[in-house]
Amino acid sequence: MARMHSKWDWLCLSLLIISSVTAEIEEGEVHGADVEAEDFDKESQQADVDKDKSSLGVVYQTPKPTGDVYFAETFDGVLTGWVLSKAKKEDTDDNIAKYDGKWEVEELKENTVPGDKGLVLKSAAKHHAISAMLTKAFIFDKKPLIIQYEVNFQGGIDCGGAYIKLLSSTDDLDLEFFFDKTPYTIMFGPDKCGEDYKLHFIIRHKNPKTGEYDEKHAKRPDTDLKKFYLDKKTHLYTLVLKPDDTFEMLIDQSVISKGSLLEDMVPPVNPPKEIDDPTDKKPDDWDERQKIPDPSAVKPDDWDEDEPSKIEDLDAVKPEGWLDNEPQYVPDPSAKKPKDWDEEMDGEWEAPQVSNPKCVTAPGCGLWVRPMKNNPKYKGKWKAPMIVNPNYQGIWSPRKIPNPDYFEDPHPFEMTPISAIGIELWSMTSDIYFDNFIICSEREVADRWAADGWGLKKLVASANEPGMFSQLVTAAEDHPWLWVLYILTLALPVGLGVLFCWPAKKTDEDIDLKKPDISMPVTKGGLKQGRGELEDDEIDLEEEKESEDIGEDGKMSKTEIRLRFFCLFLKLISPADDESKDGGDTDDEEDEVAGGSQEEGDKSHKSGSEDEVTGADETAGSGSVPLKAVRKRRVQKD
Repeated sequence: MARMHSKWDWLCLSLLIISSVTAEIEEGEVHGADVEAEDFDKESQQADVDKDKSSLGVVYQTPKPTGDVYFAETFDGVLTGWVLSKAKKEDTDDNIAKYDGKWEVEELKENTVPGDKGLVLKSAAKHHAISAMLTKAFIFDKKPLIIQYEVNFQGGIDCGGAYIKLLSSTDDLDLEFFFDKTPYTIMFGPDKCGEDYKLHFIIRHKNPKTGEYDEKHAKRPDTDLKKFYLDKKTHLYTLVLKPDDTFEMLIDQSVISKGSLLEDMVPPVNPPKEIDDPTDKKPDDWDERQKIPDPSAVKPDDWDEDEPSKIEDLDAVKPEGWLDNEPQYVPDPSAKKPKDWDEEMDGEWEAPQVSNPKCVTAPGCGLWVRPMKNNPKYKGKWKAPMIVNPNYQGIWSPRKIPNPDYFEDPHPFEMTPISAIGIELWSMTSDIYFDNFIICSEREVADRWAADGWGLKKLVASANEPGMFSQLVTAAEDHPWLWVLYILTLALPVGLGVLFCWPAKKTDEDIDLKKPDISMPVTKGGLKQGRGELEDDEIDLEEEKESEDIGEDGKMSKTEIRLRFFCLFLKLISPADDESKDGGDTDDEEDEVAGGSQEEGDKSHKSGSEDEVTGADETAGSGSVPLKAVRKRRVQKD
């Protein structure tokens, strides 16, 4: 009975392991960017129902900003306020210099939300430029700047980007001539070419001393960005600039990179206080060698530099059967001269060479040459050993002087105001989708805007995800080692089922246990004592059963659970030993009972009591089953 309990426990444990492994795989396949997204499902369900519903019951309404914003665009209506550029790109061939790439307003190709449209780049290998004025200019003073928009690389991406530019407020800003050299204050967004996946954040910082602008790039994020470019899903890109000169870059509302404008930009916003003196030169006698050849060392007299490194092996013997007169290659006898071969133009035709078939079974063909071996006398060119240079002066570096161009900008957040947004791209891939631009100063406004737009797209995409089996296959294609885990996971329940459920063959010992042993007489006193022992055994068995029932129905402590799993594991790895031990215990108990009966019988015969002898004879003559047989049946049944 205890063994049957252990079998069912193991089956339950196996199911627990399988479910745990499956959960870990599913969890690992969800984008490993540690996304801490908000609950957009609840927020999206608060939308009004004046739009068509999707097949999933998702209701879309054009997002509306809930606070003060500087720019907001959903592309759900007529494309108003956006200006296509008529400029030409400088320093480029005339046939590709025009910004003639096409833009369209349309819905997503996959995971469509009815009524939700976006701006789509439609031309490949073309220059694209489109821009729009902000509702009001943003001035960098005491409010943070939040830029947020959505991108979907619907056809993947080979080489191209989806970044935006916030154009600087200037008197000569003309959106019809927006091109790559139009002054901007901030550039932000994804970019990819080859296997280089980037998330740009660039500022144009003004030198307070010279008035010139220099580009400062944020350090690259440590996160692997590849999945955001290849999964064909809509992703939310957010940039947060704070008045304390710090910044954060987020994808799908998860922080990808953060830092300080004063410390995490390349090159640094503030130049160094000191620079190398350009007029300083290294002295001619400056010695940078840490070690030099020992000038006092002398080459040994027996050092022969002319000895070769390899010599012939004089002990080598030509193998028996070597074919000296057979070449290694012979003309192909099956080759024929082409019919169009012109010897005047092509020269004399020769059959191609093939391996000599006679050399296949022989040790070798052609002229036999002794093999080469290492020369034991070879020492090479002699060199003096190296010693520490007593005149070593270290690595020379020029002296430092004050930087004449040094300045300190304590607040680089105070940049040139911005008054327009623009998209200026060259892409080898079409169908790049943009949607739901917003520029504001309050994080709550941006989050609400994302919930009403990107949140619905995320909900639809999640509902359209493939089943668990497809996800497991896709994961195994990226990580082939998962196939081993899958096989082990499937083989475990099958193996346990065969181990515990397959019927075992009956052995001779099991058959013998069912046969009563009537060969040995039992006295009346021994029979009474045996019945008492049986009654005690029945009481013990009932107590054990009750304790097992209590253990199964009641609660066990953590320590008891761990011990139970450990014991089950030991029984699994050594089932044969358990069976032998069970059989051995049964035999020992039987021998003990039989021995006790024999001793009682001997004592009864020695006493010479007529009553005991008569009782024993009556017991034997009545056909009652001997004590040994009763004990065996009881143990076998339990």
